[in-house]
Amino acid sequence: MSCPTLRSSIAEATKSMKKKLIESMSEVEYITTTTDCWTTRRRSFIGITAHWLDPDSLDRHSVALACRQLKGSHTFDVLAAALNDIHAEYQIRDKIVRTTTDNGSNFLKAFRIYGDQDENNNMTYPEELNNSGEGDEEEIQEEEEVNFQEVASVLDVGDGFEYHLPKHQRCACHLLNLVSTVDALKANSNEAYKKVSRAAFSKCHALWNKSGRSALAAETIKDSCKLQLIRPNATRWNSMFLAVERIVRIVKEQGEGAIRDVCTSFKIPMLNPTELAFLTEYSAIMSPLAKAINILQAETNIQMGWLLPTLTPLKTKLDRIKPSLKFSKPLVDAIQLGLKNRFSEIFEDPELIAAAILLPKFKTLWTKDKTVLKKGKAKCVYFEQIFCIYFQKPE
Repeated sequence: MSCPTLRSSIAEATKSMKKKLIESMSEVEYITTTTDCWTTRRRSFIGITAHWLDPDSLDRHSVALACRQLKGSHTFDVLAAALNDIHAEYQIRDKIVRTTTDNGSNFLKAFRIYGDQDENNNMTYPEELNNSGEGDEEEIQEEEEVNFQEVASVLDVGDGFEYHLPKHQRCACHLLNLVSTVDALKANSNEAYKKVSRAAFSKCHALWNKSGRSALAAETIKDSCKLQLIRPNATRWNSMFLAVERIVRIVKEQGEGAIRDVCTSFKIPMLNPTELAFLTEYSAIMSPLAKAINILQAETNIQMGWLLPTLTPLKTKLDRIKPSLKFSKPLVDAIQLGLKNRFSEIFEDPELIAAAILLPKFKTLWTKDKTVLKKGKAKCVYFEQIFCIYFQKPE
């Protein structure tokens, strides 16, 4: 097959698949989308997926709508334009009930300006200027300084009507990841915690660095510990927890001597008892957080109703573990504060409460807060009324 023929075949297959997707989604009343933006090899891309439930079988359907290069900086208006164009291209703009993104500042700003709004949507959060996202530092600097602009440049600024975006849903997994990384670092404001934390993690990083340098190093670790070390990866959620958990597991199953033999072989300082105790506490604290992320990032059987029943036990577990800690209470305090700052509005959202109540797996068993349940039940009554209006049988 020649190159021109192959290109033609790919183009025809793409056109046919796109037509089938448009036909499939034309028969659906409600659709949700997810979108992400990333940079690789000095090029920026945007990816969008669509999801819906089959009205008869209630099976979930997921499709990829686009993976396209973005020209120039992916500012909030560029992201809004790309989303708006792709939604219109697939004729689903009026069917999308929510779009889920990460918590990058440009996504937040795009939906704040161009997205549908209600009493529980598109609110400004304290961490909006602190999370990851290209352009954060520039936006903060613009707010702190007085800038003089020409009238023409002011008139060129959009009024929010150029594009139409759906309601915004912030990715809960990404929020939890920010809690476990960005917010957890605030525990270092406690000098005692900071001292033991830095001492323990500096030795851990020395181990992780040595373990990845050669096959001989990996064999040495396997012979002494019967397990390989897990190296943290900045792009993998929970990777730091998994790496620390593996060290704690080796000490528990093989004894301190196994880690000591590896440290001696690599000529790096051995973890002392205080540092090992700290790592054990760190693993115990981060474990419920990691499990919550794993639950919420599942691909198939997770609905919006899982969010609050997953977060509520997380808060309870942190409260229970705190009294038994010797070194890591500041870490629990930092995580609890992060959960409060990033999820307080989510815990008050009547739609999310109702979504949990309407799931047979949870109903009202996930919380004892009567005020929360009252909000959710009121929303359930509203949903029931809407259901009756739309599906009322003719007499």
